[in-house]
Amino acid sequence: MSDRTDKLTALVLAGGGSFGAVQVGMLRAVVAHGLVPDLVIGSSVGAINGAYFAGAPNAHGVAQLEAIWGGMRRSTVFPLAWRGFLGLLGDHRFAVDPSGLRRILEQCLPYQTFEQASIPLHVVATDLLGGGAVRLSSGPVVDAVLASCAIPAIFPPVRIGEQYLMDGAIASNTPISVAIELGARRVIVLPTGFACALEAPPRSTIASALHAVTLLIAHQLVMELERYREQAEIITVPPLCPLTASPYDFSHAGELIERAADQTVHWLARGGFARQRVPGALHAHAH
Repeated sequence: MSDRTDKLTALVLAGGGSFGAVQVGMLRAVVAHGLVPDLVIGSSVGAINGAYFAGAPNAHGVAQLEAIWGGMRRSTVFPLAWRGFLGLLGDHRFAVDPSGLRRILEQCLPYQTFEQASIPLHVVATDLLGGGAVRLSSGPVVDAVLASCAIPAIFPPVRIGEQYLMDGAIASNTPISVAIELGARRVIVLPTGFACALEAPPRSTIASALHAVTLLIAHQLVMELERYREQAEIITVPPLCPLTASPYDFSHAGELIERAADQTVHWLARGGFARQRVPGALHAHAH
């Protein structure tokens, strides 16, 4: 079944730490359904998934992305930089060494610059000094994705040109506004959700920060969906609920992918792409 329309269609991928695996399951289902977006926009972990998908926007590419997520480990993505964390390296005070994530991106992305992507890609980061959203659309992809994923106080900011950039989730965690500015009149949003069924607060600093970011993303997404609903057809694929894992825990990637794929298949069968409602799982709730 083809999902082609005469409207410029943007695929928008939100942030969410290890819950980015949820988006991979969603991608499997929507691609099988026939979705062929005209452009891809990603923020934070959505920039990782978006960058890979823009290079291989088909079922084979999604299968490869699944394999990549299956091999991700917390110790690889978030290797602790103890000396920097303790302030022993002067001004470079951050908790995580970004070299682990850089290696993953350099090894796995099938291209090096935005211009080489199969479909147009845009990555959103935040200007550390000015606080505004920054859209990156040309040049080296790895640097742009690292900037979009640079969670404050966890990863160091990334300098691109004259700007110091950090996590896109701060200024535009689900960049629907960017999609509309680029001319999209149909926006397919892939959120990641948040851990709505935790039995206790996160135990580590990084886990707490990531949990807070996922809550921020969900709350701001609801506001953006309401704000821009008159300017474009905005379709939001429902995230998983309940979620009991931590966005700092990569050991559940396979399970999250399968759950998200199955749920999205059922949602599509019920006419999901014809709906513009805000999924209940994005609203504040508990179990």
